[in-house]
Amino acid sequence: MSSVPPIVPAVEKTDSAKPIILISYPKIILLYPTFIASIIAGIASLIWKTDTPFSQTIGVLFLSLLAVNVVVLAFDFPRTTSLNLFFVVVVFVLATVLASIHYPKLLPAITGILSLIDPRANAAFYFCITGLLAAIYLAVLVNVRFDYWEVRQNELLHHHGFLSNLERYSAPNLRISKEIDDVFEYLLLRSGRLIIHPSNEPRAFVLDNVLNINSKESAITKMLSALQVSVRDEKST
Repeated sequence: MSSVPPIVPAVEKTDSAKPIILISYPKIILLYPTFIASIIAGIASLIWKTDTPFSQTIGVLFLSLLAVNVVVLAFDFPRTTSLNLFFVVVVFVLATVLASIHYPKLLPAITGILSLIDPRANAAFYFCITGLLAAIYLAVLVNVRFDYWEVRQNELLHHHGFLSNLERYSAPNLRISKEIDDVFEYLLLRSGRLIIHPSNEPRAFVLDNVLNINSKESAITKMLSALQVSVRDEKST
């Protein structure tokens, strides 16, 4: 008596994989440490008034962090060595300034310069900076909703414009590359540059400041690898 082989239902291939969203953010988002510092400085200024030495300390700390944040926007630190050297210099200068504030006789020359500059502000100043950055971040969040990329199993989509313009590119043989040019930016937001080169396009698309760059690149590579295996299986049948 011959056995009847079990009937295996056919599995229909669908494009059910979750799409990967890629957003290129402007560099202004790297100022979020200044945004947080302005909130803390504003609250601290409500406690310590402008006629106290603590107010000057708050001003020095805030300006130092702002200076470091602006340097991050202006320059790239491709190696950890350069970043460590920069932090050593910042810590040394900041310690010298704070020592001259709380111990005026220790470094009288620096104390005299600080007394002329007098870097202190009231709470309203810090909260104005907080409100300004908050408004900019809100505008950025609205803007990126109208300009982003979507990677699917069989196509690459570019959504842009307030009228929801859409450009489609073929996903098979899509080439991607990841670049982390600034260690500081990667430490702040795990961000980096992603370069996408569709097979049927003569130009490459460069996306700067993509957040969680490693996980995004890994997910795209996994999706494209699964697609290539599927295409090869279909060709071999």
